[in-house]
Amino acid sequence: MAVVVGIGTVKGAWFATSDDRRTWQLSGPHHRGWEVTTFGLAPGGDVLLATGSTWYGAAIHRSSDLERWEQVVAGPAYPADADRKLNKIWSFAAAGDRLYAGVAEAGLFVSTDDAETWEPVVALNEHETRSGWQPGLGGLALHRILVDPADPDRIWVAISAVGVFASEDGGSSWELRNGGVQIAAPGDEHDIGYCVHCIVAHPDDSNRIWRQDHRGVYRTKDGGVTWDRIEEGLPGTGFGFPVVRDPATGTLFVIPLESDEYRMPVGGALAVYASANDGDHWTRRSEGLRDEPSFVGVLRGAMDVDGLPNGGVYFGTTGGELWWSADTGESWQRLPATFPRITSVKVLAT
Repeated sequence: MAVVVGIGTVKGAWFATSDDRRTWQLSGPHHRGWEVTTFGLAPGGDVLLATGSTWYGAAIHRSSDLERWEQVVAGPAYPADADRKLNKIWSFAAAGDRLYAGVAEAGLFVSTDDAETWEPVVALNEHETRSGWQPGLGGLALHRILVDPADPDRIWVAISAVGVFASEDGGSSWELRNGGVQIAAPGDEHDIGYCVHCIVAHPDDSNRIWRQDHRGVYRTKDGGVTWDRIEEGLPGTGFGFPVVRDPATGTLFVIPLESDEYRMPVGGALAVYASANDGDHWTRRSEGLRDEPSFVGVLRGAMDVDGLPNGGVYFGTTGGELWWSADTGESWQRLPATFPRITSVKVLAT
C-alpha cells in the first residue's frame, strides 16, 4: 500500500503519495484558502480533515478518496450560551467505536457514530480547575489525546498551558499528572500552568509516555504520575514542540528550538535529534537538511512517522518545507514544493 501523508497549512491541504518513499505525487490544494489544523481517521475508515476560521469557526470534513469531501453537519460545539468559543479542532484519536476530538478553547468531545455527531466530555470540560486555565501563545488548546490500546478507558490529554490530565474510567473523572515537570505559568491556586507541547506513548506500554514541554523534555514510566527530565545530548535547550516515536524501531525524535522568546532552530541550524534508547541519550541527525542558516520553526502537529521498516519520518516547517527520511532520520530529503506555513503533518495510510 502506498504511503499517504497529509500536509495541513494555513491556506489549505495537500496529500503526498508514494509507493517507494523516494518519489512522490502531490495532490492539492484541497480546501484552498482555509486553515487546515489537523487530520484523523474515522472508525469507519474515512479520512477526516479539520478547518478553522476566525469568522466561521471550526469544521470537520470527511472523504473516502481524498478528492470528494463532505462537511460534518453536527460537529463539536459548545452551547450558544457558554462562556467559551470553539474556534479550532486540534486533534483526533480513535478508541474502538469512540472517536475523540480535542479543541480550542480547550475541551474534549466524543463521537460514537463514526464522527457524525459529538458530545462534550463534561467531566474534563468542566473540571474543578477550569477557572484557572490559561492559554499559551498558541491559545488555550487541548492538542493531544492518547488512548491505551489495551484499555480504552485509560485516556491522557495535553492542554496548553495547563498540563496533562488522565482518566482511568473512560472520561468520567480526570486528574492532573504533572509531577516533576517544571511549571511554566505559576500563580493559580490549582496545580496547573504546565505548558505541555506534545505527548506520545509506547504502543505496548501506555504507562511509558514522552513529553516535550515548554520547560524541557520528559519521560514517565507510571502513566504520568511522575516525570523525569531526559535531555542528555540535546543542544542546551529543552524547548521545542513535537515529539514522535517510530513504532518500527522504537526511535524517538524531537526538534529543539531556541527558547520561547525566539522559537527558531538553535544557532540557525535546523536539526532533528533522535534517541534509540528510550530517551536516555539524544544524537543529532541532520544529513541532507539545509546547510545554510535556517530560522523556521516546526509546530507541535507538524511531525509524524509511518511505522514502516527502516523508519519513515516526516516534518513540515513554518517556512513551508516538507522534509522526509526513509532511514530513521539518518538522512533527509525535501519534497520539491514550497507550501504555506505548515500546521500539521499526518501519515494517513501505509
